[in-house]
Amino acid sequence: MTALAAYRGRDVGVLGLGRSGMAVVRALCAAGARVYVFDDQEERVAAAVREGAIPGVADHIARLSLLVPSPGVPLEHRLVVEARLSGVRVVGDVQLYVESFPEARFVGVTGTNGKSTTASLLYHLLRESGRDAALLGNIGTPVFDGEPPALGVTVLELSSFQLERSEALSLELAVWVGFAPDHLDRHGDLAAYLAAKRRIFDGLRPGGAAVVALSDPVSRDLAEELRTREHIRVVAVADRRAAGQAVWLEGGWLVDGLGGDPVRVLDLGRHPRLLGPPQWRNAACAYAAARLLGLTRAQLAGALAGFSGLPHRVEPVARIGRVLFVNDSKATNPEAAAASLGAFSHVFWIAGGRPKPGGFAPIRPLLGRVLRAYAIGEAEDLLARALGDRVDLVRASTLERAVRWAFSDARAAPVDRPVVLLAPACASFDHYRDFAERGEHFRRLVRELEIQEEAS
Repeated sequence: MTALAAYRGRDVGVLGLGRSGMAVVRALCAAGARVYVFDDQEERVAAAVREGAIPGVADHIARLSLLVPSPGVPLEHRLVVEARLSGVRVVGDVQLYVESFPEARFVGVTGTNGKSTTASLLYHLLRESGRDAALLGNIGTPVFDGEPPALGVTVLELSSFQLERSEALSLELAVWVGFAPDHLDRHGDLAAYLAAKRRIFDGLRPGGAAVVALSDPVSRDLAEELRTREHIRVVAVADRRAAGQAVWLEGGWLVDGLGGDPVRVLDLGRHPRLLGPPQWRNAACAYAAARLLGLTRAQLAGALAGFSGLPHRVEPVARIGRVLFVNDSKATNPEAAAASLGAFSHVFWIAGGRPKPGGFAPIRPLLGRVLRAYAIGEAEDLLARALGDRVDLVRASTLERAVRWAFSDARAAPVDRPVVLLAPACASFDHYRDFAERGEHFRRLVRELEIQEEAS
């Protein structure tokens, strides 16, 4: 790896030994660096030592040539601050990885909500169209656990935590799927969060392109600003046709206006796993990026139709009688939950968990779609106070009770296609390790209901 070879025989540090940190440790050790590791968990340090690393102490920091903090480590961490004051280079694993493969083709995908679906869709479109591709980053596979295909494209899902410690990623294409407040507890304020996200555009190669979903005012302003930059092509994706748009939606139809007369490509409204406008917009972003990478409309129409979706992201879990159960455990902020609610008409909504700063105001305009809400977890009382004046809300406390009560109410409701929707609008850390564990619990509870119904 080109960049890592420069650290052979030199002292480098890795701070935080989760999956991405351990992947960096292995890569740096293999490159011949002396790797000092820092983590509060002794068992993680011991695992790194077995890979050839050395336990680090604070006195080592000043003599390092490089410090790689894991994404979960805040920039204000005392060792990060000390490294910077000592003139040590501090970068994240994604920056180091991209530098290690200067000839590779990289596409970065970011945004507050929808980046995992968009990145996965783009990877799927490339592979189904016969292109070599890799999918790495925030989606779950640490970058140093994979290698770019020699002649293909590596899709990087990039979080704000990864971007804030990147310098200038050498990207062929940057995809922006929208912006909403989130992670304010980490970044401090909205301006800092936006600044971190915007860094995805700083390293676009000359002649590179930006795909920008015009889903909110911040993103619309960003697209206009990017159009003033030289050597960057801006491709806008919109929910409806307007002047200057390249790809847009008409009802559920994906329309391609790139380079000629508009063509309807695929009716996303009939797609079994892409439910509602937010996911249609994600598909449109992935489609636009794939077109810029040289794929044809015909190739992409067939590939899009075969996309099987991602778990815990507006995921249809089961249908029991008339009632559809949808798992959107990944909706960990109010904006994401609002997008989920907007995809359905008659909703029995399960929400709650550990609330994030900023309140639930983005959800209020969507409450007309909710026939009853079920509040759970630490946010139970807060949800009742914030939304109880606009929606029939009951305190269920636990996910078990919420699923059972929501099914009973949905089955009795005199409406077409009732939906029991888990879209928590909150983090999962009050009762679960992460959103995936919460979503798996929801699935199990729904399966138990299926078994009971089959036996009755």
